Amino acid sequence: MRVLMWIIIATSAVTSAQAQLRLPGAQLPVLPGQKLTEAIGQTGANSLEQLSDVRHLLIANLIRANPRIIAADPHGNPIVRDELLAASPSAQAMETALAMGFRIVREQAIEDLDIHLVVLQPPANIRIAKALRQLREADPAGTYDFNHIYTGGGMVSATATATASGGMPSEDMPAGSTDHVGSRVGLIDSGVDIAHPVFHDAVIHPWGCQNRILASAHGTAVASLLVGQTSGFRGALVKAELYAADVYCDAPTGGSVDALAAAFSWLAQQRVAVINVSLVGPDNAALAQFVRALSARGYLLVAAVGNDGPAAPPLYPASYPHVVGVTAVDAHRRVLIEAARGKQVMFAAPGADMVAADNSGKYSAVRGTSFAAPIVAALLAETVSAPDLNISDAAVEALARQAIDLGSPGRDLTYGFGLVGAERISGSKEEMPAGARINR
Repeated sequence: MRVLMWIIIATSAVTSAQAQLRLPGAQLPVLPGQKLTEAIGQTGANSLEQLSDVRHLLIANLIRANPRIIAADPHGNPIVRDELLAASPSAQAMETALAMGFRIVREQAIEDLDIHLVVLQPPANIRIAKALRQLREADPAGTYDFNHIYTGGGMVSATATATASGGMPSEDMPAGSTDHVGSRVGLIDSGVDIAHPVFHDAVIHPWGCQNRILASAHGTAVASLLVGQTSGFRGALVKAELYAADVYCDAPTGGSVDALAAAFSWLAQQRVAVINVSLVGPDNAALAQFVRALSARGYLLVAAVGNDGPAAPPLYPASYPHVVGVTAVDAHRRVLIEAARGKQVMFAAPGADMVAADNSGKYSAVRGTSFAAPIVAALLAETVSAPDLNISDAAVEALARQAIDLGSPGRDLTYGFGLVGAERISGSKEEMPAGARINR
């Protein structure tokens, strides 16, 4: 696991002198995380093939540590043990399922999306995969799947001790970095440390975990990149209201599809039009239905494309149609070696060689597509204040016209339409034809 070793080494050597973040717009300082890219680049193709092993190892450890409540689907993805999902099943389908020995564990009505989610427990002594086949065969028109568990798409250094004091006075802020009073943005992630100094002036509406705040490094970092601000740190959407849904709550089964569904429901009730989802996992029929329902109503989902490497299969929700998939670049505007590639990539944004707030009251180095996605979400939330399909499409198209083309001319599988949220280089952007529309 040479790649995992490099990640541990690279993310544990950040110094406070290097820990100034400028978003959106300015060249980011080079941190030791850049050594990761260089090191992996020197190890050859075998290491590229092993990139996905990092997340798979974490998944294997999660399952091994919680065998009574977490299992694996036939492809090795983590699922909540003995739970299957039925999205908006008919009354007849439920009668059939109950007659087959399935039991309803819990239900939730997602009224704003017109979806009714039912969590079913299979009959005893029937393997979960076989039980899913039985449901699908009994109701071919229905939507059934495992209750998959989704994980974060990036790493927060556990040993960085950087502070943000005195490093970036207001006159050094990038052009265009203005306050965004009145803007709103949603976040589906782990818990946010709302007591962190970076959120002193932020308006945050937390949700989940029975109204408890269970702060985590990942959720806090992503939130700080959205709305955080101190004397030496500035997020991309300062003074905006953040609606932060914790779908983990420190539980081993955190990040499950039914938890995501509840978070989507809450954000839809609040009519928060732009939602950042820095989580990755497999295709799931129920999750796909939630995404379709949100997109059809004019919501913009912005998601990290994942860090399993350029040859890895697509990860979700970033790979669903109409979702704004985001990859990450380093301080030299090079795509991260571990970032996914494919048609799901719509934009690139800074995602390495920078710091973010952590849940210890300080700042840590971050690396991964998880930390690029909130920058794109912030840029879209500037102009999309309420769910509206036409306005959302226009906002994405406008952002694409502003993007700096870093790859092949036009949209490509590595950078999408190009880099946004970093300092623009005159004459390097790819202009879209007037009236052109983007197929999200």
